[in-house]
Amino acid sequence: MSTSERFDCHYCKDSLLGKKYIMKEDTQYCTKCYENLFANCCEGCSSPINCNSKDLSYKDRHWHEQCFQCAKCSRSLVDKAFAAKDDLLLCTECYAHDYSSKCSTCKKTIMPGSRKMEYKGNSWHETCFLCHRCQQPIGTKSFIPKDSGYFCVACFEKQFAYQCCACKKVGKSPWLWHFNITHTAITIGGVTYQDKPWHRECFVCIGCRKQLSGQRFTTRENYPYCLECFSNLYAKKCVGCTKPITSLAGAKYISFEERQWHSECFTCVQCSVSLVGRGFLTQRDNILCTDCGREK
Repeated sequence: MSTSERFDCHYCKDSLLGKKYIMKEDTQYCTKCYENLFANCCEGCSSPINCNSKDLSYKDRHWHEQCFQCAKCSRSLVDKAFAAKDDLLLCTECYAHDYSSKCSTCKKTIMPGSRKMEYKGNSWHETCFLCHRCQQPIGTKSFIPKDSGYFCVACFEKQFAYQCCACKKVGKSPWLWHFNITHTAITIGGVTYQDKPWHRECFVCIGCRKQLSGQRFTTRENYPYCLECFSNLYAKKCVGCTKPITSLAGAKYISFEERQWHSECFTCVQCSVSLVGRGFLTQRDNILCTDCGREK
């Protein structure tokens, strides 16, 4: 037989004609060489997994089919659900007995692979985490903890939430929680004024309807006003410029005989010199510096 007609093991060069062989990356090997070079070592018995055995693998680890067993009860895990713990493979029953959480409602084990709700160290089956009021599963919807119970948003609002002083509708709770495997806090802003709740969008100036949340404001007869509306409606007017005088904006003013001036407007009607801190004379409704007054 010529060299070109030979069909040999790539490693030991023995002829493979009429023998069993294995191809790897387009290269042929006799079974003995293949097992010596490439066979995986079984995690269970530490023996090579030869060509005649099924090689079961999980996360780069390998087992003979008969060695793929639960590390605790030795039941076969072939074609069955299993869990890994500290490099050990366990059937779902053994894993659940030793490691799974217990449902806070039914007290039964929460089996691996089933949906589990968790909140502040407690766990529930998805179907056991119920609204304290309507007894319906909350699932992944928002919820609100209250005392020792948990409420869906609708039930909490019916039983506990305050009504907005303006629109009389229920105000949102400041703390909502929802499940998405883990829980997340959602805060919804509101306003408290005089110990009463308001929606942020409802707490507005009674004059111009501008939102007052985060803004300076004042009240008159228990109605809130922005500074501009309050000044226009109720502040005294400056004799000099006729604009409102308000101390809320930090303005300084002069008062004389039930009349008021901005400090910068308190000037001689004739020569316009400032009269702040100086003597002055009056002529009917006008005020004059002493120099201009003597000339009169």
